[in-house]
Amino acid sequence: MAWTNTNSTVPFLPEKHIEDDAELLIAEYSRDHQPIAAPPVPIEEMIEAQLHLTVEIDDLRATFENDDVLGAIWFKDGLVKVDQSLDPHNRPAMLGRFRFTLAHEAAHWRLHRKYYQEDPSQAHLFGGRGAPAFVCRSSDKPPVEWQADTYAGYLLMPRKLLVEAWREWRGGLDPVVLATLPPAPANNVRDPDHARMEQFCKPLAEKFEVSAEAMRIRLERLGFLLREAPSTLF
Repeated sequence: MAWTNTNSTVPFLPEKHIEDDAELLIAEYSRDHQPIAAPPVPIEEMIEAQLHLTVEIDDLRATFENDDVLGAIWFKDGLVKVDQSLDPHNRPAMLGRFRFTLAHEAAHWRLHRKYYQEDPSQAHLFGGRGAPAFVCRSSDKPPVEWQADTYAGYLLMPRKLLVEAWREWRGGLDPVVLATLPPAPANNVRDPDHARMEQFCKPLAEKFEVSAEAMRIRLERLGFLLREAPSTLF
């Protein structure tokens, strides 16, 4: 059963709207449970205690016959499933990907559930449930998935906490330029610029319990990691 998400009714959302809602969720959790004064953001507790969703680990790749499925969400049942390949109890190195997937599904819940209806005709395929509203894959990034990824970055690496962590780590708020970083490992087969930046920001990624890739993207958007030195006018 190869799965394709055919929903296309989600409107464009400005990035400021996405960040504002992520910050609102953090504020709601801090008000109702405990303040989030330092990283990491307690995403699993936030999903369960604040959004009242159930989180389960499952073999989603087998269910959907697709090797790049990471997570899925059923709005009607308030259920989030994460593929077992990301289970941090069995694969500690996947903690960042696991947490990002949870935050991604939280984004669908906050931003998109009013636009989607699940299909009850497929209940026999999903243990008595209808088809999930979203099946999230590593290689499938339509606009609605970009929105969820962007939300996840803001939720796990909120601006205030990240600015404070950068100041503490670097001794100030000056950005770091790619040319000043060590070269990528010789055996690296990915984009060498990405590899250099991700190697550099690993300590911060570990502090926030996110992947180095997620941290690199977030730091670039905040202007703390620059690919080129800014031009100076005299």
